[in-house]
Amino acid sequence: MTVTTEPTAASPSWREAFAIYLKPRVLIVLFLGFASGLPLALSGSTLLVWMREVGVDLGTIGLFALVGTPYTIKFLWAPVVDALDVPVLTRLLGRRRGWLMLSQVLLMAAILILAASNPKFSPLTVVAGAALLVAIASATQDILIDAFRVESLDTTEQAAGMASYVAAYRIGMLVSTAGALYIVSGFEALGTGKDAAWSFGYAAMAGLVLIGMATTLLAREPARSAEAAAEHAAHAKDNPVKRVAVAAYGAFSEFLTRDMAVIVLAFVVLYKFCDAFAGTMTAPFVIDLGFTRTDYANIVKGLGLAATLIGGFAGGFVARAYPLVTCLWLGAFLQMSSNLVFTWQAYMGLNHWALAVSITAENFTGAIGTVIFVAYLSSLCKSPLHTATQFALLTALAAVGRTYLSATSGFLAKETGWALFFVFSAAAAIPSMLLLWWLQVRGHFKGLEPKAGVKADD
Repeated sequence: MTVTTEPTAASPSWREAFAIYLKPRVLIVLFLGFASGLPLALSGSTLLVWMREVGVDLGTIGLFALVGTPYTIKFLWAPVVDALDVPVLTRLLGRRRGWLMLSQVLLMAAILILAASNPKFSPLTVVAGAALLVAIASATQDILIDAFRVESLDTTEQAAGMASYVAAYRIGMLVSTAGALYIVSGFEALGTGKDAAWSFGYAAMAGLVLIGMATTLLAREPARSAEAAAEHAAHAKDNPVKRVAVAAYGAFSEFLTRDMAVIVLAFVVLYKFCDAFAGTMTAPFVIDLGFTRTDYANIVKGLGLAATLIGGFAGGFVARAYPLVTCLWLGAFLQMSSNLVFTWQAYMGLNHWALAVSITAENFTGAIGTVIFVAYLSSLCKSPLHTATQFALLTALAAVGRTYLSATSGFLAKETGWALFFVFSAAAAIPSMLLLWWLQVRGHFKGLEPKAGVKADD
């Protein structure tokens, strides 16, 4: 196996590398990254902590990964976003921003519904339904943010944009995990009952959706939307169902007729699987070791946040300086190694400094791996007519590991114990590495590297 390690271009100076992060379009992508990362944990790990505290068993908690189904099938309604306009909002804000604002309004409402669905008193089917609404609205927002990011950034800004997006995405996740747990504990300290404190904590998270809405209002519509807007105008009188069907067919057929398309899609499914398989059970693992939710929040909020920021920007520098395939190999090995750190944590038990090391490693490697993976997915989307649908297809497939393949993680942890569970989760990286090798030796990555001087708006 030969892995190319030479830089693709001269490494930028520190001043140049820093300045690009202050460009308005990159800053907009940063805040949209936060908006995208915020809802995921609210129907995932944070909800699982709430459920575990009220006594829901591990098997049921593992099955709750299935409420993430919308993230895996969002490509089914992404053609609607590519093909149709939102009445009033599209006219006021533009094609991408109009849809984005609608998704954010729906997301805020869905989080408030989940805040009122207490797993201690409500049937678990009701809780699952409320979490599913959050996932649907969040997945729709992701469709729009991904398309906006790919279409709005110049080629020279893509690496910085991806680093900013991923770092902010992880911060959004930390806010809805550690931040939410702090808020719940704060309400309890003020004398609020535990059940009400959890509901108030979720309501506070709904309020943070306003950050994404404000960013949408301040952003400019991508220049590349003009091409799609002209296409919409030419077919404005066509049946909407026909327009969606044509958009879907065009997006899927264009991608699936590419060389090695099936292998590429399998690689997309499996690349983040080992990370997702372990991540699904991290919060219950920490609680089972005897740590309090405040212990977990303190470490995630502090060291986890710092590691996420450093890892995200490190991933951006790596993605900008080295060939894509080299970056993917690095991300794969880092993800595998971070899972093995939790095996060590299982043996260390209730040890705060060991947990600090484990959480730091998880966030640092996860941020680097995600930046690199998003760079790869972005390189596969080339037409503004199909950006939302194709990127939704790719990210939906990437979520298969988190949603379906990880659904049995609770049962596996229950049968094997935590130490062996994380060994198995690390081994889950091997299939993606085999596919990465196969794609590399057959030249898949030639032509995917960005070309200097080419702008996203050209």
